[in-house]
Amino acid sequence: MSEESRTDAPVVAIVVAAGPGSRLGGDIPKALRAVAGVPLVTRSVRQLAAGGVDFCLVVVAEGTEAAFEAALTDAPIPCAIVVGGVERQHSVANGVALVARHATLADADVVLVHDAARAFVPPEVVRRVIVAVRAGADAVVPVVGVVDTIREVTDDGPPALVDRAALRAVQTPQGFPHEVLRQAHDALAESGTIVTDDAAAAEYLGHEVTLVEGAREAFKVTDPFDLVVAESLVAQGLLP
Repeated sequence: MSEESRTDAPVVAIVVAAGPGSRLGGDIPKALRAVAGVPLVTRSVRQLAAGGVDFCLVVVAEGTEAAFEAALTDAPIPCAIVVGGVERQHSVANGVALVARHATLADADVVLVHDAARAFVPPEVVRRVIVAVRAGADAVVPVVGVVDTIREVTDDGPPALVDRAALRAVQTPQGFPHEVLRQAHDALAESGTIVTDDAAAAEYLGHEVTLVEGAREAFKVTDPFDLVVAESLVAQGLLP
């Protein structure tokens, strides 16, 4: 991060780790599953800290707080545990509400929202998001190009080939000015609207989304195949 982009205000990351990870299997939350002996949530916090995050709010399912506290004992930055809600959106909203109430975090100028399952996001991606927010963007999303050939399936015709040159796959962390994210979640709660991610929450209030370059390393660990790939890449020194 350039010196010009630094401020004294803290950068806060809300790390979403409340999902059970049913597609991954196992009897513990996905974010607590380990790669080379290190839980995904621990790896996520390390990468966020290396990218310039000062404090993490880790949103977890009720009843798992102690397990997450143990996983984050040696985290490089302070972390607080927040109990999540029914939907991902509600979990993030719980984290946003705590930012405003927390004495240390109330002055945060940048709030990131990150999926714990994207445990290998490179620090430079995190920095790009923070810099873009501090440069004036209202919602920042890291993206990568789509490499597969895509066909769109409809109910009224044959599957149509889609030009992938115009498509981007969305990653996290997504970044926002604190007040933009707070207002967006307040508006969603008031209207009862459910959106797919936090950039869509900002768009709900009319804010424009800014895209920055993501990275293939920021893939989401979703199923057993992804876990095996991550183990292999870490063993070969290709992931941290």
